[in-house]
Amino acid sequence: MMLTLFRKVALSHLASAETLSRFNLDEVVRKDALSWLNVRCAVSLLWGVAAIRVRDVSTSTTILSSAKVPQTSHKKREMSEKKLTRHFVDHRRVKLVAGSGGKGSCSFHSEPRKEWGGPDGGNGGDGGNIIIKADRFVKSLAQVVPVYKGDNGEAGGSKNCYGRNGKTTYISVPLGTVVKELGNTVADLAEHGQEFLAAFGGTGGKGNRFFLTNENRAPMTATPGMDGQERVLQLELRTMAHAGLIGFPNAGKSSLLRAISNARPAVAAYPFTTLNPHVGIVQYRDHEQVAVADIPGIIRGAHLNRGLGISFLRHIERCRFLLFVLDLSAPEPWTQLQHLCYELDKYDPGLSQRPQAVVANKMDLPEAREKLEILKNSVTQRVIPVSALTGENTEELILHLRELYDGCGHGKPNK
Repeated sequence: MMLTLFRKVALSHLASAETLSRFNLDEVVRKDALSWLNVRCAVSLLWGVAAIRVRDVSTSTTILSSAKVPQTSHKKREMSEKKLTRHFVDHRRVKLVAGSGGKGSCSFHSEPRKEWGGPDGGNGGDGGNIIIKADRFVKSLAQVVPVYKGDNGEAGGSKNCYGRNGKTTYISVPLGTVVKELGNTVADLAEHGQEFLAAFGGTGGKGNRFFLTNENRAPMTATPGMDGQERVLQLELRTMAHAGLIGFPNAGKSSLLRAISNARPAVAAYPFTTLNPHVGIVQYRDHEQVAVADIPGIIRGAHLNRGLGISFLRHIERCRFLLFVLDLSAPEPWTQLQHLCYELDKYDPGLSQRPQAVVANKMDLPEAREKLEILKNSVTQRVIPVSALTGENTEELILHLRELYDGCGHGKPNK
């Protein structure tokens, strides 16, 4: 209220100033000297009160602006392995129903002075196709829903109007997705942007204009649209990596991947910590990159679907070379290599014959030195002793990893 009154008085003060500049100042002062003095005193009083209020407001505003407001940090927390398991899906069964074609129209042209204009029924639009497309920004099959229905084509209209075609439905999947039907592989999507036409849309029906001939000048026939293709497919995700870390549970594969790459899988002192495959990138000075996959722990009988089963054995199929991670804290670590090769060959004959190396992990333990010599005499592969916990000798592993990469030829992982 006080500020409003001050504004009114200030405006009147400005108006009086203009009046004084327009007329003789002496006459105005003589006629109404007392009233002018009262107004001037009132204006001065209001100006002082308003100045105090404005000063208070500005001071409080400055204090608030200079005060440090505590800011909450929005640092992204790392997801636990159980939460990653919910989001990571590497197989899906989907039912695809492409769009049906629109029906043709049966109509005849008619207008004044042209009653027998002939047939003008247009054809129906084609149904929408369903396409599976590989996208490098998609990391899991979790967003794939069980059923996809394509858009139907619109029906034809009169005046030779054709129906609109149904829109194409795209299903984005990660790189390395294999599409199977009744157990047979029908597509392997390994490159970004690669597409597979999974279901064809139905053809649109024909209008009666389509059936116009010299013999039949007034056809009454119009066909309905065809149904879209319907099929059931299985989508399987196979990790795209150059090297695969293979070992029994609690062998230190996740710790080793953290030591040599930028990946951060969960690490704990109990088996089956890793429930999903993780891929880390090893950077070299010449800007070359090697992808290393941490395969979840394999147990005896995995080819019979025991433990995590064959659901993760298929991720090894794309690896160009293998790194067998052995736990030197076990009583006889050299027997682990035999069992691992046996499980791989039972799942896919010849899988264990790919270029490989043996990584003797947990060299920081006191009993590991004696077992290392026995391991070297028991196997024919190159043995690289490392300690994922302390980072001991990881440089040799990284250099040998590059040798395997160069020996297999530069390029993409195996299909």
